[in-house]
Amino acid sequence: MAITLRKKSEIDTMRRAGAIVGETLEYLRSIVKEGMTLKEIDSLGEEFILKAGAKPSFKGLYGFPASVCTSVNEVIIHGIPTDYKVKSGDILGLDIGTYLDGYYGDAAITMPIGDIAQEDEKLIACSKDTLYSAIESIKTGMRFKELSSILENSIRDAGFVPLRDFCGHGIGKKPHDEPNIPNYLEGKANQGPKIKNGMVFCLEPMVCQKEENPLILDDKWSVISSDRLNGSHYEHQVAIVDNRAIILTNP
Repeated sequence: MAITLRKKSEIDTMRRAGAIVGETLEYLRSIVKEGMTLKEIDSLGEEFILKAGAKPSFKGLYGFPASVCTSVNEVIIHGIPTDYKVKSGDILGLDIGTYLDGYYGDAAITMPIGDIAQEDEKLIACSKDTLYSAIESIKTGMRFKELSSILENSIRDAGFVPLRDFCGHGIGKKPHDEPNIPNYLEGKANQGPKIKNGMVFCLEPMVCQKEENPLILDDKWSVISSDRLNGSHYEHQVAIVDNRAIILTNP
């Protein structure tokens, strides 16, 4: 497995690409309200990215038809924007990518629409808290499998389970690169590549309530759990600098 080590100039460019992702997510979080359609939300996100000087990297990526993944309720990731109008009680995942000066940015949030169920509040908190605690745990010399174990333990300790078959990933001149970083441990934690200064990757806890197995809906994109219950997703892009992880996708 060849994991690229990035120069400071490359990380600086990805920080600019990532900041636009973070700013777009915060913008959408502030304006999305009950009655807006997913297509309207996607259009607003695309417009914001373009005005910031970047390109929406998801549009056309692997054939994806939109700039923002809009994942409602049981859809955990890769939701396609439609004419569906969000309503109070929904939870909405927003996943956004940018392309700027040859490099990619990528992050996601799950947000409430109006008043949501207590269990959905716990779901969102689990994916967010898992993400930030995992980032805090990163140090050079630890293995990526150790990081996967930390992600899984955090999700399970909160009473939920990680979605299988989808994962965090390296990022740079490609939107998805080595390594793959599952939210669960495969094999032994003391095996596989180690985290080094200069590595850039995305962590993205994907949280299900009861069952881990994914199902892909008829649109060929939207991913749900086989329990068909609501799920949540949070993501940040990080770089390893001076032996610790710094978040590149803060606004």
